[in-house]
Amino acid sequence: MSTNYAYFEGRIVPASEAKVSISTHALQYGTGCFEGIRAYWNPGRNELYVLKLREHMRRMSYNMRLLRIALPETVERMCEIVVELLRQNEARQNTYIRPFAYKSAPYIGLKLTGLEDRLAIYTLGMGDYLDVEKGLSVCVSSWVRPDDNSIPPRGKLTGSYVNACIASDEAKTNGYDEALELSSDGHVSEGSSSNLFVVRNGTLITSPVSANILEGITRAAIFELASDMGIPSETRAIDRTELYVADEMFLCGTGVQLAPITSVDRRPVGDGKPGPISLKLQQAYFAAASGEVEKYRHWLTPVYGSR
Repeated sequence: MSTNYAYFEGRIVPASEAKVSISTHALQYGTGCFEGIRAYWNPGRNELYVLKLREHMRRMSYNMRLLRIALPETVERMCEIVVELLRQNEARQNTYIRPFAYKSAPYIGLKLTGLEDRLAIYTLGMGDYLDVEKGLSVCVSSWVRPDDNSIPPRGKLTGSYVNACIASDEAKTNGYDEALELSSDGHVSEGSSSNLFVVRNGTLITSPVSANILEGITRAAIFELASDMGIPSETRAIDRTELYVADEMFLCGTGVQLAPITSVDRRPVGDGKPGPISLKLQQAYFAAASGEVEKYRHWLTPVYGSR
């Protein structure tokens, strides 16, 4: 469902008016960065909760540095705009928010400095991006994750997502739900557009940021939940073969939320069903994101004012 209003060129306008030129630098060269943010509707409280809004906007401000993007909108102002936009769109369902900072100049040439920078934000009604219940079938992609000193994966840079599109499309063409990518050194990086957790012997394991992963905000939330639930966790390099002997596995991120994996390269993960630790964390994550757990209410920004 399309949004009614969007933030564009400094003001909230009808979404049909939020348009850029075909010669926009970001369209030609991928010189933009973005965030994906979810808001969860709680019908019992008649409230829409934006999950980790400030954390997302802070990360976007860091990522803008990679492209020398300087905006007049501060982190606080961007947070305010999101709430204003959701209210104006009268969002009362699970909603996806896409802020996008980009080089807006109609310029042919390879540079970052001396170009106009702009911010756009739009919202969409969105349910589950991937099936979070049945378990996913994934494959190890033939495509390799870009290195930090080529196109840094820690930044949500529009141009770098060509790699994710190619890997994901290859997986889906071959009958899988999603792709996992390796780093150039052969260790496991992450999913095409989400972080990966593996469970072995009751311990939650994920790759370090040096494995060319996105520094995931949902990833950090999973660590917090696991700590509070007494689930041990560690961050270390993961070998490809560990994927084939793992007890459980799941993807996490704003889009995928927390989605268990039940097979890798046609090999079952554990008993081929979503595992107990994955399901326990998934239940806790959704309860926290929808405002049902007071302890995690600080994660949330209420749109219509209730706490």
